[in-house]
Amino acid sequence: MQNTPLIAHVIHRLGVGGLENGLVNLINSIPSSRYRHAIICLEGYTDFRNRITQDNIKIIALNKREGYDLKLYLRLFSVLRELKPDIIHTRNLAALEAQLIAAAARIKKRVHSEHGRDIMDLKGENFKYNMLRRVIYPFVGHFITVSKDLESWLTCLLNVSPERISQIYNGVDNRRFSPSITNYCRQGPKGFFTDDAFIIGSVGRMEAVKDYPNLVRAFSLILKNNPETGKRLRLMIVGDGSTRNECLDMAREAGVADFVWFPGERSDISELMRMMDLFVLPSLAEGISNTILEAMSCGLPVVATRVGGNTELVDEKSTGKLVASGNTVELASAILDYYMTPELVRLQGISARQKVESEFSMKAMTNNYLGVYDQIMSM
Repeated sequence: MQNTPLIAHVIHRLGVGGLENGLVNLINSIPSSRYRHAIICLEGYTDFRNRITQDNIKIIALNKREGYDLKLYLRLFSVLRELKPDIIHTRNLAALEAQLIAAAARIKKRVHSEHGRDIMDLKGENFKYNMLRRVIYPFVGHFITVSKDLESWLTCLLNVSPERISQIYNGVDNRRFSPSITNYCRQGPKGFFTDDAFIIGSVGRMEAVKDYPNLVRAFSLILKNNPETGKRLRLMIVGDGSTRNECLDMAREAGVADFVWFPGERSDISELMRMMDLFVLPSLAEGISNTILEAMSCGLPVVATRVGGNTELVDEKSTGKLVASGNTVELASAILDYYMTPELVRLQGISARQKVESEFSMKAMTNNYLGVYDQIMSM
C-alpha cells in the first residue's frame, strides 16, 4: 500500500456542500489499489467525514484562525513534508495558496480545480481575487473544471491555455438516487404529506448564494394568487445555513408556514428526494450542482436558475426549465406550470433520469479523474 501514490486534497472545510460531496464521491469510487488519499482541511471538518467509505483516509484539520493566519502556512508546510504526497490537489480559491506551499515543499505534481463562484464574486471578475489567481496559476501543473462555463472563464478571462485544463462533470450514484417505487410512503410533519400533495423540493446549503428566500417568496406568491388550487402545494427545503431562520420568518409572515417543511441537514437525501414531485434550485451562482444531478437521477424534473453550469444540466422542454436568477414572478410561473401539468412532470422526470444514466455516471467521472492523475504521474 505504501507504494501506492498518495494524493493530498486541500480544501477549506469538510462539511455539507457540493464540492465536498464531489470529493467524497471521488475518494469512495477510486480503487484503493490505484491511489491513496489524505484530506487537508484549512479550517476543520464535521460529521460529513463519515460518508467516506474507504479505509485509512487521513483527515487533517489545520484549524485556521480568523483573519490572516500566517502560521497556517507553516502548519501546512509541515504536514506536506510529513505526508510527502505524490500529487497535491487544491480546490477553489480558498485553498489556492496551498499551491505555493506545495511548491516550497517540493511537491512537483500539482493540480487545482474550480468548482464554482462565491456570492462575493458571482461573475468571477473580482480584481483582487483574479490578481491572486494570476500570481499563483503558473505554479499549477494542471487544472480541472466541473463545467464548460468555468473552463471558458479560465481560458478567456484568466488566459489559462486549454491544454492545461480538463473539464470533468460531477457524477451521481444512480443506484442510490433512483426514482420512487410505487406507493412510496411519504413521512413528515403531521398534515404536510397528504394523498394528493404536490411537493416542491430543494436540497442545499441555506446560504445567500443559494437564494432560498426567493423560493419562499415564489411559493407564497403561488398560494396567494391561487388560493384554491394551491391547497395541494407543499414546499420542502432540506439543508441548514444562515438564511434558514429568515426563510421560516418569511413563511410565517406570508401565512404559509403550515405548507412548508425545513427539516435541516439530513443524511437521507435520496429518500427525501423520492418524496418530491418537482426539484427547484434558485441559486445566484453554481458550478455543477450535485443536487440537480441527484434530483434528475431520482426522476424529477428541475426548475433552476440560468446561472453557471445549470444550463449544461437542464435541457429546457426535455428535463426542466431555466429561469432568471432573482426573478420571483418567473420562478413562481415555472413552478405553477408543472403543478398544473402532471403529464409534463412525468415525461420530463423520465427524460431527466435517462440523461443522468447516459451522461453523468459515477464511473465516467471516476475514470476521467483517474485519467488526469495517471497522466500527471507519468510526467
